[in-house]
Amino acid sequence: MVAAYGKTDYNDKQEGQVHRDLRRAIKAVAMKHRLPTQILLQRTTEASLNSKDVDHQSKCAWNFFTAMYYKSGGIPWMPSGLKGRTCYVGISFHQVKGSRNSAYFTGVAQAFDEQGNGLVLRGQDFVWDVSKHGKSPHLSAQLAQELISLVLKRYKDELKQTPRRVVIHKTSEYWPEEREGLQSALKEIDQFDLVAIRPTEDIRLLRDALYPILRGSYICVGEMHLLYTTGYISSLQAFPHGHVPLPLKLTDHVGDSSVRDVLNELMVLTKMNWNSANFGGLLPITLRFSSLVGEVMKEVPIHVDPLPQFKYYM
Repeated sequence: MVAAYGKTDYNDKQEGQVHRDLRRAIKAVAMKHRLPTQILLQRTTEASLNSKDVDHQSKCAWNFFTAMYYKSGGIPWMPSGLKGRTCYVGISFHQVKGSRNSAYFTGVAQAFDEQGNGLVLRGQDFVWDVSKHGKSPHLSAQLAQELISLVLKRYKDELKQTPRRVVIHKTSEYWPEEREGLQSALKEIDQFDLVAIRPTEDIRLLRDALYPILRGSYICVGEMHLLYTTGYISSLQAFPHGHVPLPLKLTDHVGDSSVRDVLNELMVLTKMNWNSANFGGLLPITLRFSSLVGEVMKEVPIHVDPLPQFKYYM
């Protein structure tokens, strides 16, 4: 199903002027009927070939039909270099829609296998005291265990196998209680890695050349690990990003794999965005769509079990 529209924002006065968005509302409603959607903005179809606000029409077409192909059941390309029977999980947090208490959050997990099959799962709502603990929410040991246990169960139900290894990604460090709950849920798994990464603007590296630093550059200074997932791509002889590259900083890692193996996997996971035909992106697929998935999830009533397939959210 394809929808084209112009203006997308509106307010629902019955829910206290909560910001809403037509895109996520369409996806949530279509999900009830098991219809994945690909939405095309009207301004994209009407843009001229020389428009600076919209990609060239050929690129828009490639992106559009790549996503359509994936949502109709195809796999546009397969990742290479990922370990078999590995489940890659991204954990993010989103405020509960319609709640009068802004401290109510929901934990959302996005899980992928080494072939790119994706699942989305919603955890339990919880209260996070921003004034006491800071802006970045964290899970209690019980909630962390429940969320990952749910991921493992659904992974087994959908893919008919139990993962041999689990890799969890977050953009914030793991608090001790959070780590305890995750490790408890993973006690039957042979290997696991808990990884925290985030883009950093504190450090910018330049090279003596016409183009910026190379994509895939890895810098280790003491305990600091930096990975450039964007940058100049030698094989394409191109720098497609149009901005000074930001490195991803590894801020936390506990597990069985080496740092180099963890970062190599991150590079591969940045190429698993089937919502476009781009060569790669800044974040791995486990975290790339966290905000968009969270927004769609807000439109699914709490008493309704949302469909797990990733194609309904992207």
